[in-house]
Parts: sequence; C-alpha cells; structure tokens
Amino acid sequence: MIEIATREKIFVDFIKENQNYFYQIAFFHVKDEDIAMDIVQEAIVKAFQKRYTLKKIDFLKTWFYRILINECNLYFRKNKKLIFIPDYEEYESKLSSKEQIETNDLYDAIDGLTPKLKTIVILFFFEGMKLEEISKVTHTHLSTVKSRLYKALDILKMKMEVI
Repeated sequence: MIEIATREKIFVDFIKENQNYFYQIAFFHVKDEDIAMDIVQEAIVKAFQKRYTLKKIDFLKTWFYRILINECNLYFRKNKKLIFIPDYEEYESKLSSKEQIETNDLYDAIDGLTPKLKTIVILFFFEGMKLEEISKVTHTHLSTVKSRLYKALDILKMKMEVI
C-alpha cells in the first residue's frame, strides 16, 4: 500500500504534468477558453476533494478523465440554451495554409459530432487512450465504445469528403 504522502505527491504531480491536456480536452468540448479553464479547475477541485475514494493509484488517469468529462457534460446540461458563436474574424485570420484549413475542417467536423461520439474521438485520437480506458472513463461497455468510434469515423469520413 502506498503511504498517504506519496499518494498525495503522485496526485499533485499528475495534475501539474497534465493540466495542459486537461485544458485541451475541455476546450475541445466547449470552445471557450475561460469556460474550459473553469471546467478544468472544477474537475481538479472535485478530484482533490475525492482523492481518497481512488482505490488504486494506477487508475488515477482514467479516474480523473472521468471527472473531467463529467464536468464538461455537466456544463452542457446546465447551459443547454446557450449557443456558441465563434469569432469568425479571429478564426479566419489564423488560416494561412491549406493544411491549417484542412485541420480546421476536421476540428469543425469533430465538433459537429454528438457529445458521446466526440468524447470517444477526443480521448482516442488526441489523448491516445486505449479503448478499454475509454470504456472505464465513460462507464460504457467496450463494444459500445468500439461501435461509437466506428460510427464517429464514418460520420467524419462523410463530412470530410463533402468539404
């Protein structure tokens, strides 16, 4: 059994080392810098308050990502009526090459997925999680994760062919 001080250090180090990844996931979901930072902060606070409920420190990553994804989903449940309208002038000013345009088209296509499909795509491709880990984070059967990933890929393929 890992002593409490070592466990605390592992937890704090994990948060420090991965805070940029947490922000990227939250931002990818909400498309607003301030809201994404708030979501990450709230997830860190909740995780810190409940850190003793984590039975095995080896599962820290999936445990925290579950909290983070739940915070993103909670934000959407609380703010169903809000519609995000991006600042297209700022957006267009960043486009300078064909590669950036294609990348932005892909991000737009991913953003158009349902929250369940988007979460799986983000965790699989951007966070490099294995399907088993995604299953644990999302509390979903492995077969459901696989079918959602394939469905998301089919949708993205169709969207990218149209663009």
